[in-house]
Amino acid sequence: MSSRLVGKFPEYRPRRLRRTPVLRQMLAETDLRPHHLILPLFVRTGSGLRKPISSMPGVFQLSVDEAVKEAQAAYNAGVPAVLLFGIPETKDEHATGAFDPKGSVQEATRALKKALPRLVVITDVCLCEYMSHGHCGIVETRANSTEILNDPTLEILGRAAASHVQAGADIVAPSDMMDGRIRAIRQALDSRGFTEAPIISYAAKFASAFYGPFREAAESAPQFGDRRSYQMHGANALEALREVAMDIEEGADMVMVKPALAYLDILWRVKSEFGYPTVAYAVSAEYSMIQAAAERGWIDRKGVLLESHYAMRRAGADLIITYAARDLAQWLSAQTP
Repeated sequence: MSSRLVGKFPEYRPRRLRRTPVLRQMLAETDLRPHHLILPLFVRTGSGLRKPISSMPGVFQLSVDEAVKEAQAAYNAGVPAVLLFGIPETKDEHATGAFDPKGSVQEATRALKKALPRLVVITDVCLCEYMSHGHCGIVETRANSTEILNDPTLEILGRAAASHVQAGADIVAPSDMMDGRIRAIRQALDSRGFTEAPIISYAAKFASAFYGPFREAAESAPQFGDRRSYQMHGANALEALREVAMDIEEGADMVMVKPALAYLDILWRVKSEFGYPTVAYAVSAEYSMIQAAAERGWIDRKGVLLESHYAMRRAGADLIITYAARDLAQWLSAQTP
């Protein structure tokens, strides 16, 4: 301790306190609890299906019945919420599966709310999984180029969000990054009487190399080009703040920063600037890198997972979407004084 601090706090003995495990936990400046965690689930039609994701050990594509089992186990461990991604049987150029009342997300939502009424069901609202070309919006092909049509996409997003809430979703989370999508979804929900349905906006979503394993899990890799025209450049912090401000103005109830670890500075600035409920997404490659290194014995999986999620909480995350939610909840419950 510096002489300045010793003079100001002459009786302070931090090392003595750190020697007592329970006191260390009690005096921690940042808490991480199971109720801060949200578990993503990939759902598709069928029954008894648990298809492993090769690039995400321990994560599966699940049929609805298996998704209910997975959510039940997480809920029993203390995880209060899930985030659903749907994988349709067929895809087309207008994402009709996204708003199909018998789609995988809609069916899973109904099943989860019936089996676990207190579970918070959040649904991802995007079109990439449902589009034959893998992009998040309607594509127009011209002689020498293709263009993502922003405004025509908004109507589909609104229909998809409304179908999720109609099926029983507690919260919708648009991740497409089309301009004006939050206003369009808010209007679509309000016009159908769903005025109380909250929106988590993927407000600061960067065009990231950390999404690779997710695209295998969701079968959503773009068939041509990339998503840099509608996701943000990783170098831009002020742009992220502008995007968050616009989404709040359009009606977002919570805002998200994605990815998490590589953008902790953005997370900190968003929380500090706006004070809004802020969500961090510990994305697929963040999870996969830890899993791969742990399998090789290079790192302590539990220690690294706990430390990285504490970092997200310390940077300002009120909630964390994480593929390790169940394990984290079990560990955190065991160490609670």
